[in-house]
Amino acid sequence: MRKITIGTRGSRLAVIQAQWVLTKLREAAPGLEASLVKITTRGDRYSGTALDKFAGQGVFVKELEKALIDGEIDLAVHSLKDMPAEIPHGLFLAATTARLDPRDALISRAGKSAELAPGSMIGTGSHRRAVQLRALRPDLETCGLRGNIDTRLRKVTEGEVDGIIVAAAALIRLGWQDKITEYLPTNYFTPAVGQGALGIEIRSEDKETALLASAINHELTWQNVTAERTFLRALGGGCRAPIAALGIVSDDVLKLSGMVASIDGSRILRATEEGDAHAPEQVGKQLAQKMVDVGALDCISELKSR
Repeated sequence: MRKITIGTRGSRLAVIQAQWVLTKLREAAPGLEASLVKITTRGDRYSGTALDKFAGQGVFVKELEKALIDGEIDLAVHSLKDMPAEIPHGLFLAATTARLDPRDALISRAGKSAELAPGSMIGTGSHRRAVQLRALRPDLETCGLRGNIDTRLRKVTEGEVDGIIVAAAALIRLGWQDKITEYLPTNYFTPAVGQGALGIEIRSEDKETALLASAINHELTWQNVTAERTFLRALGGGCRAPIAALGIVSDDVLKLSGMVASIDGSRILRATEEGDAHAPEQVGKQLAQKMVDVGALDCISELKSR
């Protein structure tokens, strides 16, 4: 096999994720020669800009995808939740790794979500998290928050905010589980599509790398996230829209839970669908139709008109 080049964002978390994938690839193909290339994305370059201010989608993946298309790298490792539902022509999602805990996590100086004093300020860069928190605790305040995990945690310890909400999987990968105050329940905090899993993206014609990536694909995770991403794509939403989904497979039955919210969070729609785990696209489409039937497109069109 030729030497392969793996592209990753340059943050500490992203490099840890890419190195983990590299280790798994070497276990699957002993003797594999591979190297990591760090690529700065637009989302990294403008870390002070709120995500909803960026035009378009994929602010953490586009530069990696361009490097793939240009042949500068052979494989890109993404946090799957950052990948838009639509993938550029000539590229495809070749594999997903075993999902870690998909839940959101609260890190707070003042206790769990039910214990926070009215008016407490909670930081998050996610509209999805903000609207779900306000639905649960309308007496709390939220503010936009960007930067790597270290930066966000420092804002809590230095008292700039009373707490933050981040993906539990990010803290687990960094070995910082002890910093988590509360794992937020998915019935109130439906996670981002793909949250907790890594996505491996390659060029469509690269059969050799596709075969290598398939060796580390985690089938249950693949089924779950395929349903989630189909749901997102069917609704025409981007990865930063207040649209969320979580699939869970048990005994070949896939249960998919979805959430769509209005811009101001005044409407939060939730629904579930069950189906054959071996037909995850069908489950995703059926749940999307359920959400459309109860008014999801009205919420989504509000966002798109902003």
